[in-house]
Order: sequence, then structure tokens, then C-alpha cells
Amino acid sequence: MGENKGSKLYVTSVLDVKDDLEEKMERCYETVKEITKSLSEREAHDALVAVVCKGSQQHEEITLGLLYSILTEPHTASKMYRDLSMISRDGMVLAWSRINQLVIEKFIKLQELTRTQAVWITKEMVKNAVTGVDNVCSSLIKQIAGGDLSPKNIWLAEAMLDIFTENRSWLEKLPVLMCMALFTYLRVIEDHNIQSLGTLRQREVEFCITLLRNKFMECCRIGRDLLRLLQNVARIPEFEQLWKDILHKPQSINPQFGGVPQLMGQRTSPKYLACRLTPDMEKKIIFLTSKVKFGQQKRYQDWFQKQYLSTPESQSLRCDLIRYICCVVHPSNEVLCSDIIQRWAVIGWLLTTCTSNVAASSAKLALFYDWLFFIQARANIMDIEPAILVMHHSMRSHPAITATLLDFLCRIIPNFYPPLTSQVKLGVMTSLRFILEKRVLPSLSPLFDNPKLDKELRAMIRDTFSEFCSVTDIPPVPSPKTEIPPPIPVIPTPIIAEVKEVEVISDTPNTAPVRNRLDSVEGTFSDEEEEEKVKSQVPVKEMVFRPIKEEEEEVELDQYLDQLDGDIKDLCETLQSQKDADLEAQCETMENLCSVILESNDFDSDTAGPLASFLTALYNPHMSGEILPEEISDETMEDSLGKPIYVIFRNLSQDTEDDSCPLQLLTLVCIMYEKHTKIGYNLLYYLHSSSKPGESKLHVYEEVCKNTEAGNLSTCLVKDFKACQEEDVRLLCHLVTPIYTQFPDTSIESMDLLNTIVSCIDSAQLQDLICDILQGNLVIFKKETVASTLEKTLDWETFEQYCVWQLLDAHDFEVELLIPILPKLNYRDHPEALASMVLLLKLERASIELLKPLFCRSCKNGDRFTSAILSYWALQDESHLADLTKTLLVRATSTAKRLRQRQQTNKQSATNPTPEKLLGHLDALRTTVASKQTMFFSQDAVLQGLQHIQTACSDAQKTKFSDLFALADELDDMSSRTTRSRLARRSPGSASPRGRKSVQNNEPESSSESEQDDEVIITKPKPAKRRKKSTAVGSDSD
Repeated sequence: MGENKGSKLYVTSVLDVKDDLEEKMERCYETVKEITKSLSEREAHDALVAVVCKGSQQHEEITLGLLYSILTEPHTASKMYRDLSMISRDGMVLAWSRINQLVIEKFIKLQELTRTQAVWITKEMVKNAVTGVDNVCSSLIKQIAGGDLSPKNIWLAEAMLDIFTENRSWLEKLPVLMCMALFTYLRVIEDHNIQSLGTLRQREVEFCITLLRNKFMECCRIGRDLLRLLQNVARIPEFEQLWKDILHKPQSINPQFGGVPQLMGQRTSPKYLACRLTPDMEKKIIFLTSKVKFGQQKRYQDWFQKQYLSTPESQSLRCDLIRYICCVVHPSNEVLCSDIIQRWAVIGWLLTTCTSNVAASSAKLALFYDWLFFIQARANIMDIEPAILVMHHSMRSHPAITATLLDFLCRIIPNFYPPLTSQVKLGVMTSLRFILEKRVLPSLSPLFDNPKLDKELRAMIRDTFSEFCSVTDIPPVPSPKTEIPPPIPVIPTPIIAEVKEVEVISDTPNTAPVRNRLDSVEGTFSDEEEEEKVKSQVPVKEMVFRPIKEEEEEVELDQYLDQLDGDIKDLCETLQSQKDADLEAQCETMENLCSVILESNDFDSDTAGPLASFLTALYNPHMSGEILPEEISDETMEDSLGKPIYVIFRNLSQDTEDDSCPLQLLTLVCIMYEKHTKIGYNLLYYLHSSSKPGESKLHVYEEVCKNTEAGNLSTCLVKDFKACQEEDVRLLCHLVTPIYTQFPDTSIESMDLLNTIVSCIDSAQLQDLICDILQGNLVIFKKETVASTLEKTLDWETFEQYCVWQLLDAHDFEVELLIPILPKLNYRDHPEALASMVLLLKLERASIELLKPLFCRSCKNGDRFTSAILSYWALQDESHLADLTKTLLVRATSTAKRLRQRQQTNKQSATNPTPEKLLGHLDALRTTVASKQTMFFSQDAVLQGLQHIQTACSDAQKTKFSDLFALADELDDMSSRTTRSRLARRSPGSASPRGRKSVQNNEPESSSESEQDDEVIITKPKPAKRRKKSTAVGSDSD
């Protein structure tokens, strides 16, 4: 791709490359222009229809071309939209899905004109009630940022308000979108409190009041955060009367409304909290809490602060972030056990950097909001875990934060809503008991009785939470010099009376009392003694880390049933009533449901969507936990497959003659797959377990993958194996062999799939996989790619790499296939790979092909890899290794001389070792114990090789490796002594001067002759002729 010159969709720089989607849309636009060139409107329309009818590819091209024209040319947008609506063959699904893609992925980069046109076409689709356009509206709503008064954000809020107010009847038919819109505008009303936005704010107030008055029970689906947002706007006159009705006359709003306790007892759905963060914010928060390690988070936090939290009005965004982190970001146990920054640390950063006292109080309320009416049966431990951990971990480094949070928690109980004080206290106490039950903290006593807290606060904590404090009595507290002021009401009604903070986070003059109160605490070095006391009282077994088990969120099934009708709805209600009944009865009802679906001619995604949500929510327990039986037999496997959800899979896969699947059930399963992460591996388990010997039904899984949003088999396999990893590792191992057998190319090429497998298995499961490989049932690596595969695993965890090498060893590949990665392995950074390689090389006999890459490794201090394997080979067969070493030394000598003559000393081949590396490794070998236990360096071949290479070395190299060359000098001394003794025994004729001269002339020739016989590479014809001539002179002398 080239530079992005003249982009009509995005605001770009010279460094940006053109987006793939934009390139495709431009090509399609040119195609549309070419088709309609010089044609009238009617002729152009007919021409477009004719092209679209040719196939799906042409339909996509024309759709994208018209869409591009609408987004970039507003003067022809109306005409192009008319053509688009008339030529569409998929109900405009492709059109709105591409708009949705642009809004989610590229909205902040869109040109102002493109943004305007994207909202315009969305508005037109809403007017025409295009199915699915509510997804685009949801994505646009997410782009309305809280705490942002920029013109672009205000324009978007006003534009979306226009769409919703002009199409209210359409909106009210979509309860999820309606609640999302209400949640958004209730939130931004708080920000639009300046005079210049008075008109917009009044429209937003009227919109929200109308929805709340007309559709209150539907709006209550939001959950308890609806009450939190209403509290913030309760001073506005239009909301004031509604607020009073909620508190004192709930039946007047709706006969089914039970007041504050009912609303506060309902957990807020994560999708509404998530809609208050833009996709870009959401991506940054998820990255921060899943990828960034402790100690490395500051630069990311500083960037986020500068980007989103730098203005005074942006302080209100902190509440949205805290609620999102508490209720939406629920890390896996793997992340909780790792060194990734935890949620409590991010929340602590948001609290400590807050510069507004009002925003700080709202942030603390957001943190504790799920505590106030906590009901264990309906709640999730992950919602309340961050608050207790913020207090616990801040005690040592930031005691003022812990103190202000504890003070807030104590005071919110009587002041949140005085008529329900007892229920609020019960909720908070239940939260603390649940925290201890789930072992988030082993004890609360070190937190509540900590000496770093002032005595007054500790006394208030003891009065409020005596159940969790130690039995040691606290001395009576003298009357404080400064009385705590009474609570200041935030709103006209008594719900949440704002308490004045005892400790203030921001660096303002108000922090002085904090310093005075902390100074009153007795001086102590640390609270280690207190912690040791608590640890001594807790059994050792209970101090072991236990991953927090997430409680399943309770789902209201009625909301899905309301969207169904006819026989499907009746059968779903029957399934709901049979939830606790016998499985056979449920399976029979499910079989009837499948029959109705298969006989239905109008079963589409509109019906499949709520049905899929209903079934996945109803049967989530059947798909969770350990599915594979402990003992595998025909009976146990049959029992494990006797679940209602598997009846759908059976009907989907029963027609195996032509590998086709019923379209209705395929649509249903695809939507279920996208809505529930456990569907995929459950489908794999059923298809494999129900297949007869010699056949496989796994092609059905591939068909499902092709028709999902991912559309890619490899991506789906990785996603499903990761989900299976969290629930049932034994099942994951059970599925490895069929997956690699049925989808060999996809599986073997996927590094993420291999990493998912080796990251969760234990030694026993690794043994099973090795046995499968040895028996010929499983192939995980290919000869052609095994070296590149190993190279990609070098940054994996130690155990994961050892698993990979064990699996590789089971394949019995030639070690030569692995040699290419040797020069890339660093002794300190890649110990797992080098340790495995050296053990494989140990089983081989030394050869030139193995020695060359070994000698090509850099000679670094502490790198013992090459010297270790050379030592082993020397002990096994020193003579053979010596001959090979001489060959390499002689080759390196001739190569170095040749390159020196051509002045190319820095361009030697990377596959052949240089003299420097050869001598370096031999010198390292010389210092090992093996060199003393063998006669390797006394072998004539080695000494002769050193003599050769010495002639190609520089003076610096001769000095550096002088000890090695000293061994070669000893060979010269021995050969010279041997020559003199031989000459002394020659005939008398040789004593003449002529004879001595002839002998002297012969000695160097015979020396070169012996060298040439040892190495053919350096043999030349000229020395042979000189040798013949010199022999003749000697004959005359004799």
C-alpha cells in the first residue's frame, strides 16, 4: 500500500497508509461511475440492477460504491441513497454494517463531512425502519463522550437527539437502544449545564422525561445506575417531581414499580455502563488492565490523563470509568495471578488524580454503589472487589485514601436514604461477609483496626462494623477539637445526603486537617507486627491464593420471551418451566422446538436473535464447568451428551450425506455462537463425541465459523479453546487430536492455538499428547515450518516452551531441520530452547552440517552451548571430531585469504564460520575439563588445521589466541627434530654441499605435499611440477 494521499474519508498525515476499506470503496465507486456514465437516472438504475443480479460479489461492489458516494458527495446523497435502497438484495445489511464498522473503528479519524454524512444516512435508514440500523445508532451513542464539551461532541449529541425525537415510535420498539439512549442523555445533561447549551439541555430533559413517564418499567431494565443518574439531575425542575414520585409515590409512576429498593436491588447491565465510554477509551482501559505490568503503567496513565481527563468538565468522566472498571472489566484468574496491573490500582489512580471535591465524592459513590443494596444471590463478587482492595493496598503507601473511603462508607449508610438505613447497612455488611467468604481478604481486622487511622475514625468504624473488628478495646476517644459538620444534602430529597469529607484527595488547603489528624497518630515504623498477628491467627491452608470465582449474572428471560411469538414462544415458556425437571423431558421439548424451527419458512435473524439469547441464558449452567466425564466410557459419554442444548447440535449435524446443514438451525447456532463464548467448544465436543468410527462431523463446526462475525476457522478455534481453557482443561486436551486431524493446515499454522494448549496443560496431559503423537494419532508440527514455529515460541513461558520441545521430540524429526534457529538463540535469553537443542545434538554424531552452525554462533563470555556439545563429542570420538575441525579450519583459511585479496573481509558468508569464531570456540573448548580428559588438541589433524589458519590471522588474532597457536608450534618443533634425525641417517653422498642443497630444496616441497594430501581443496597443479623438477636435481646429485 502506498501513502494515503487525498483521503476523502479520513483526516490523515503523510505517514498514514491508505485504509483497506477505503481503497475497496474507492474501487467500487469507480466501477459505479463507469457503469452509470452518460446514462439517465432510469437507465443508470436499470444498469445497476442488472449488475447486482449477477452475484453477491457484484452486489457488494455496487453497494460499497454507492455508499462511498453518499459519504463523500452530499449533493448527490439523496439520489444515491434511493438507488442503494432499490438495488439492495440483503435488506441493506451490508450497507449499515460497513457504516457501523467506520463508526466503531475510525470515527475519531473521519473527515467532518464524512461524519455528517454517516449520521445523515443513519437517519434515513431509521426513517425507513431498516432492520439492524439500531446497531449503528448504538455505536454512534457510544461516541458521545461524557465530560466533553467540544463542538464535535456537542454536534453528535444534538444530531442523535434529532433522530430519536423524530422517530420516537421506532425507538420505543427497541427497548435496549431506548435504555441506552436514556442512559446516555441522563449522563450528559449533567455536563451541559452552561448557558450556551441551554437549548440543547432543555431538549435532552424533555426527551428523558417523556421516556421515563411513558416507558418507566422498560427503562428500569437499566438497573440501579438509573437511580444514580437521576440523583445527579434531580434539582432540575422537570426531574424534581419525578424524583419525589420515585421516593414517595412509586405506584403513581407505574403500578408494578416497587420504589427505591426494587431499583437498587437490580444490578446494572454491563452494556449500559460500557456505552458511556467511547470505543477508544474502552480499548485503552482494557489494554491497561490486561497487558500493562505493575511499574510500567505511569506513561499510559499520563497519556490517558492528558487525552481525556485534562479539562475541568472532564472530571465527571471518572465516575463512568470507575463504574465500567468495577462492573464490566472482570479479569480472568490468569490475569489476577499475574503481574498485570490490577483494577484496584487503576481506580486508586483515578481517585488520587481527581482535582474536584464534588467529582471525588461522586467517584467514591460510584465505587461503593453496588455495596448499598447488595444481595448475594444476584450479585457478582467482582463488582465489589476493587473497593475493598483499594482500601487494603492504599493503607501502606496512601493511608489518606483508605481513611477517606472508610469514612465515606461509614457515613453513607445513614445518609444515603434515611428511611432505608437498615437495608443499606444490611447490604454493606453482606458485601463484607461475601468478601471474606470468597477470600478476597483473609481478615478485615488489619484494615479496620489499623493504627494509621486516627482514633475518631477507628471508633466510628468499630461502631458501624463491630462484627469485623478485633476484640481488643479501643481507649475512649477525647472530644475532638474540630467537630465534623453535619451532612450537606446534594438534592432536595433525602436520598444520598452528601457528607463532607474528612480527608480530601486533592492538593488544596482543605488537606490541612488530614495532616493534623495523621500527626496525632502515635509514631510507628510500620504495621508489620499487626499483619504478623493476623497471619498467625489464620490457618496456613487459608492463606494460599484462591482465584476469585465469578458469580453468574442473573438474566431476566422474560425480556427475550416478549420478543418471540407463536409456537416458538410457547415451547420456550415450556422449557423455562422445565428448567429443574428431568433432562429427558427438556430434550423432548427441545426436539419439538427444532421441528417447529425447521418447518418455519420465515425463521430469520430477527427471530433467531432473541431465541438464541433465551437459550444461552437458560442453559448456561449446562455448558459451564467440567463437561468431559471423569471416566470415559460409552455410558458416561452418552450421559454427557444428553443435554437439551445438544439436541440443537444433533439436528444441525444429522444430515451428513452432502455435508449440508439446515439453514434455520445454522442461523440459530451462529447467533448463539456470537452471543455466548461457551457454545463453540460445546459444539466441538458434541460433534466429535457423536461421530461414528471412521466419520467426522466437525465440518459442521467449520460451517458455523464461516457464517459468524469472525468468519475465520483459525480465529474461532483459538477463541473457543481459550474459553474451554477457563472451564475444562481436560476437555481441551480431549479435543486437540480431532482438531489437528480434521483441520491440519489451520491448526498447525496457528501459533495462538498451540500457545493456548501448552499454557494450560499439566505434565500428565502433556504425556497423553505425546502418546497420541507416538501412536500416529496426532501431528502438531510440519517439517517445512518446524524451525520457524520454534522461533516464534522463544518469548513464551518456560513450561510452555518445554512442552513444545517435548511434543517436537515425540515427532522424531531430523535434528538438521532445527539447525537454522541456532544462530538466533541467545544463551541468556533463550535457555529453554538451547537446553533442548543440546540434548538433541547429544544424540547425534558430529558432522560438518552440524558443526558449521555451532561455530557460527558468537563467542560470548558465559555462553557454554558450543563448548559443551563439542566437549561431549570429543569424549565420544576425538579423532572424528578432530578431522572435521581441521576441514573447517582449512576452509576458513582459504576463504579468508581469498576475501582479503578481494578486499571483502567484512562480507563473509553467514553460513560459514569465520576464523575469529572458530578460534574463539576452540579456545573455549581448550579450557574445559574435556580437553584434559581427551587427546583432542594433540591430534595431528587439529594441530595442522591451526597451522593453516594461523597464516590467515592478523597480528591481533595471533596475540589473542596465542595459547592455541602455541600448540601448533609444538608440532613444528616435533617435525623439525624428526627431519634432522632422518637426515643424519642418510648416505655419505648426501654430505656434499650439493647434496645438502638439494635436500634443503626438497624439504619444503615434501611439507607442502603432505598438506595437499590432507586437504584436496588447496591442491594446485604448479606445486606438482616444481616437485618433479626438484626430484630430478636430487637424482643428479646422487
